[in-house]
Amino acid sequence: MTIHDKMIRKKKIFTAAVLAIAVIAAAAIVFSRKKTAGDGIFYATSVAGLSDISNSVTATGSIEPVTEVEVGTQVSGIIDKIYVDYNSVVKEGQLIAEMDKVTLESELASAKAAYEGSLAEYEYQKKNFERNAGLAEKNLISESEYDQSLYEYRMAESTLHGNEATLQKAERNLSYAIITSPIDGIIIDKAVEEGQTVAAGFETPTLFTIAADLTRMQVVADVDEADIGGVKEGQRVSFTVDAYPDDVFEGKVTQIRLGSSESSSSASATSESVVTYEVVISADNPELKLKPRLTANISIYTIDRRNVLCVPSKALRFTPEPMLVGKDAVIKDCPAAHKVWTLTGNTFTAHPVETGITNGTLTEIIGGIEIGDIIVTEAKIMDRKMPVLGGKGSPERSPFMPGPR
Repeated sequence: MTIHDKMIRKKKIFTAAVLAIAVIAAAAIVFSRKKTAGDGIFYATSVAGLSDISNSVTATGSIEPVTEVEVGTQVSGIIDKIYVDYNSVVKEGQLIAEMDKVTLESELASAKAAYEGSLAEYEYQKKNFERNAGLAEKNLISESEYDQSLYEYRMAESTLHGNEATLQKAERNLSYAIITSPIDGIIIDKAVEEGQTVAAGFETPTLFTIAADLTRMQVVADVDEADIGGVKEGQRVSFTVDAYPDDVFEGKVTQIRLGSSESSSSASATSESVVTYEVVISADNPELKLKPRLTANISIYTIDRRNVLCVPSKALRFTPEPMLVGKDAVIKDCPAAHKVWTLTGNTFTAHPVETGITNGTLTEIIGGIEIGDIIVTEAKIMDRKMPVLGGKGSPERSPFMPGPR
């Protein structure tokens, strides 16, 4: 076989494959032709079969770690040592930084001295009070002397308690100079460097941000108030990120936060307020492609049924009106609320069906028809001047079928 013959054979095989695909695609919708005294009437039909029915709402959100901890310090001072960097893996209790301890140790020594002095004073005043109490019982001292010793004893006790609290605070502040990781995780943000001064005033400064487990992430999405009513926990979610445009990630809704946020959008002279609700979506991240703070484009499937019997929704709206189908047509109707029609010859037969969910285009059929039933979806009147499909004496052809080569 020559190279030219092989090329011709490949071309024929390719052409046959294209025609086969076109026939399969056209098999789902078939047009039947019925002649009348006037115009020709063509009926679109569809084969009842298994399909997926889904409906979704779209939103945007941000990729976040499931557990994220901001590590700070409650004391002011200079960062003396830092033992970690970005992307460092840390364990719970691991030393990650130290602050300069000179000032804190000095404060601790001063508090300890004050405590010891107040302790000595307390012990002295306690013994003096106990001695005067015994003398007062024997009426050997005046009442004012007894009251004075009681006052001095209680004042010494109060001073001791105050200095004890100051000592405990100084000890705690010194312990804050040792900064350790509160969880197992990875450093995703570092806000300080060695030698930098941090001031713990009205709020605790953040030194490090630690994410617990980047193989499990969550997406915090802002869903519009018009769509939030259809969102439920457990619904399937698919989303993409700009970093990997060809990858589709899967997740599910785990939380719908009741708090709302309001933002304003302005256009020329008018402005409108947009109310959104935060929806939390969990997603596995085994390959670590999802990085914190990436923007996600999200589809939440409010309707999601797989491999169910369904028909086009317009089949449930079709009715063979006598004026449309002609006087020769036989119409076998039924009083069902939902029904579909089949056509055999000139006879239209109604079949009551029980419907399930719908996405507007397809409707689930729970009962009443079976897979493979051919259902009439609509009727069209074609003008007499239009060419007859297939020509005189030719078999019926679908307008979606490919023509001859």
